[in-house]
Amino acid sequence: MRVNRAWLGLGVLALPTLLVAMDTTALLLALPQLSADLGATNVQQLWISDSYGFMVAGLVITMGTLGDRIGHRRLLMIGGAAFAVLSVVAAFSAGPLMLIVARALLGVAGATLAPSALALITDMFRGERERGQAIAIWATCQFTGGALGPVLAGFLLQHFWWGSVFLVAVPAMAVLLLAGPILLPESRGDRAGRLDLAGVGLSLVAVLLMVYGFKQLTVESVPVVPAVALAAGAAVGFVFVRRQLRLETPLLDLRLLRSRPFTAVLVGLVFAGVAMAGTGLMVTQYLQSVLGFSPLASAVLFAPMGLGVAVGTMTAPALARRVKQTTAIAGGLATSALGSLLLAGADGALALPLVMTGITVLALGTGPLFALGTGLVVGSVPPERAGSAASMSETGNYFGGSLGFALLGVLAAVVYRSRTDGTSDSLAGAVAASRHLPADQGAELLHTAREAFTAGLHVTGIVATVIFAALAVLILTMRPASPSTPAVLPDYEATRS
Repeated sequence: MRVNRAWLGLGVLALPTLLVAMDTTALLLALPQLSADLGATNVQQLWISDSYGFMVAGLVITMGTLGDRIGHRRLLMIGGAAFAVLSVVAAFSAGPLMLIVARALLGVAGATLAPSALALITDMFRGERERGQAIAIWATCQFTGGALGPVLAGFLLQHFWWGSVFLVAVPAMAVLLLAGPILLPESRGDRAGRLDLAGVGLSLVAVLLMVYGFKQLTVESVPVVPAVALAAGAAVGFVFVRRQLRLETPLLDLRLLRSRPFTAVLVGLVFAGVAMAGTGLMVTQYLQSVLGFSPLASAVLFAPMGLGVAVGTMTAPALARRVKQTTAIAGGLATSALGSLLLAGADGALALPLVMTGITVLALGTGPLFALGTGLVVGSVPPERAGSAASMSETGNYFGGSLGFALLGVLAAVVYRSRTDGTSDSLAGAVAASRHLPADQGAELLHTAREAFTAGLHVTGIVATVIFAALAVLILTMRPASPSTPAVLPDYEATRS
């Protein structure tokens, strides 16, 4: 009965994860329609799309540690209830400012979900094999939801108004609130202590400044403001780290980084996020602006990347039963390197098949890292510190994505400008300019711009190949984790209520 309840509890955790991931990516397709209806400016559109991610990135550390201290189920119930209410508020927003505020508050609620879910999974599944399967299922729902979000949005926007993309998450949160207290155990650390409010502020400011700086690097022609933001974020982060190392019960236990496997997996999660975000950014633009597909068709064509991660994640536990976990992760990363290399050859008549195959193989290979690597991170610490470990894993993912958009986006822009001899700043600009030129000049400009963008895609594919290959070597050379001594926890039956 205990095992059955644990697996049912996993379903309760996985359903909101799936639908929240769909809700988040669906917004990208709904943004033009809601912006027109609400009269949102370009700046307001950026805040509508980014405010959620900023708040999640800034608060996931706090929420992971807060769950360790007040109880992960309690925090999950609070976050789920807030997410449901705020989704309704977002759906019926009367103006851009109202939607921006609702999205930001949704980010606060959303920051509770992943660390609480991972910590509860760690507590519910004590065996390494079952825990690996459970984390793989949970992660699969996250990636599948992200891949299917734009497709869902396309369907909803054809039949309903833009607010429907926010309401998708409400039924899932209702299931969580009704079934969670019955199926999920309560778990918390035995050294609760007082929440470090100064640390909360420092971590929030540091992460927000860093993520903002990385994101703005891709859109600012003169990167003074992003550079200042990054420098300020690094300075505040340094103060945060020093404070955490001095505290007896820190907000974020940085002593976990003394474990080489723990650190190696975190590095892997960050740089795999860099490679995936960078290639994803280039491929989605390539499908639309070079190959000429519509946004919805591009979303459907791009879905194999998310589905590839989902399949790789789901099959990772079975792979780990045949080979060592580190070998499975490294082998997957080597596979991702091969997929990235296919992107470097995409051109001409074979462009679409190579791109589709490349992103699918790339994504498939990352599955073991996201499933087994996340399991190694949360399983290498005592259960009462699982929330802190999970928050570090999630923060690594967010930083990796932001770094990928910024660094590889900037690299691709440099390649593009060099191939156009500085006559064009972007492919989108070239497309717009071509409409105001005579037909032959416009066609020549578009041909040059598309060739230049394709060169940027090739360079991005090569960089991603190097990243994945280097990560495979790093994972293979890391030492086995020293066994942790888990704290004595109450029995599952006793903690259910």
